[in-house]
Amino acid sequence: MENLREIFQVMTRRFGFLNKNCCSIGGCDISLIQSHILYEIDQQHNPSMQQIAETLGTDITTFSRQVQSLVKMKLVKKTPDTDDRRIYILSLTTEGKFIATSIDEQMNTFLNEVFSHMNEFEKETVIRSIRLLNDAMEKSSMCCAPLG
Repeated sequence: MENLREIFQVMTRRFGFLNKNCCSIGGCDISLIQSHILYEIDQQHNPSMQQIAETLGTDITTFSRQVQSLVKMKLVKKTPDTDDRRIYILSLTTEGKFIATSIDEQMNTFLNEVFSHMNEFEKETVIRSIRLLNDAMEKSSMCCAPLG
């Protein structure tokens, strides 16, 4: 039996190295969690802090610290909700949008380069398998709980 944990460790490590190297854009050093936050803010329409924290499975305290650092870097804007002032809506600044787009382009370039070493059938098989894995992880009771 193949060591499944080893397979995932290697894949995670390779993505981790990529993120360490790729996320220095325009003099900004962006951590992996910060790149995920920028991505989710960009994908969702006027999300609240709570919505993004839940999407990423991060507790609100850790998440708030990360958002504060992104606000200080002038990449994210925190605006009180007009209906409920306790809720903050997150949006990307122009620079934040630029950084999110740059990270996205670098990730796509990396993935396209990786997939260039496969034929069309292999590429489709991998993508279908990742979708299956994501669906199974979503159904798992052990997966996707907020990280402490």
